[in-house]
Amino acid sequence: MRITAVTCVKNEGPFLLEWIAFNRLLGVSDFLFYSNDCTDGTDTLLDALAGQGVVHLPNPAEGRNYQMEALKDAAHQPVVRNADWVWIADVDEFLNVHVGDHTIPALIAACGNPQTISVTFQFFANDGVETFEDRPVIEQFTRSHNPDLWCGETAIEVKSLVRKDFPLQYFGAHRPFFKDNKGEKKRPSWTDGSGRGVPHKFLLAANPRRIRKFPSTGAREYATLNHYALRSLDSYLVKNDRGDVNREGRVFDDTYWRERNDRAHEDTSILRHLPALEKALAELKADPVIGRLHDECVRLHREKREELMALPAYAEMHAHLRDLPPYPPGEYELMVELGLAPAVASEMAT
Repeated sequence: MRITAVTCVKNEGPFLLEWIAFNRLLGVSDFLFYSNDCTDGTDTLLDALAGQGVVHLPNPAEGRNYQMEALKDAAHQPVVRNADWVWIADVDEFLNVHVGDHTIPALIAACGNPQTISVTFQFFANDGVETFEDRPVIEQFTRSHNPDLWCGETAIEVKSLVRKDFPLQYFGAHRPFFKDNKGEKKRPSWTDGSGRGVPHKFLLAANPRRIRKFPSTGAREYATLNHYALRSLDSYLVKNDRGDVNREGRVFDDTYWRERNDRAHEDTSILRHLPALEKALAELKADPVIGRLHDECVRLHREKREELMALPAYAEMHAHLRDLPPYPPGEYELMVELGLAPAVASEMAT
């Protein structure tokens, strides 16, 4: 079975080898990376991996819609067209399969071999980790929100595995789309991460508010998508520099951080892969070129963090995020209202 993972990256150098090695453990055979405007060695490292099932292309986007333009191009690339399954995800997203031998083929079999499987996110918290370390992300971050409830929302986003015979109109970042012009009997078979048929309105993209999510209760029996969107505080600063944060003249919005830094639940199930992952990483880094380029990405990542901390706006952001309570927006405020805030403070001090 040929499984191609497709992703877009910008300045993700220190995290590439872990994501590639992990996905190989799941059965991914090929990778298609699109990069743009990298300054941390990401593109150079990807080029060096070309002989190991990695295809690296410059992002073809002419405007700012980088991901959708890349996915449009990906549909025509041989590494995607020749695949039995396509897995579209980001480098901070790790598919955690709970059945069989914990691989993608085991997940497909458990779900009854549908044409698409949409797996529900679980957002993993920063959990007070300040310093970037060059070791597996899946090992460092093990706490998340209540799996079935995120910031008061029961509908949580998904990412999707797509079989080669899916009647594709176009790939979306979270799910594929098809033209519904052949009637109900011709609609693709599509399950959640528990092998259940996805909600009808999600299938047809008929609910504009939920075209990329549906209620998560009971949706992760066979697989969860672990999303490490925050990682360490150091790396989050670098992530913001990569994006659209304004260094001065604008108040920093901490909503994204607060929503994803909910540590109410512990989930270590993905650590079943850690021994094999560490071995695979060691083998990749043993290659003198790949090892050197990875180390250079790590050096530039740390260097960027120091550069940012010398800027008042980023130093202020760092202090602000470090001191926020580890609860989603609204929850801590409710605790204050109920007179429970001292308990929160004592928890943060432990």
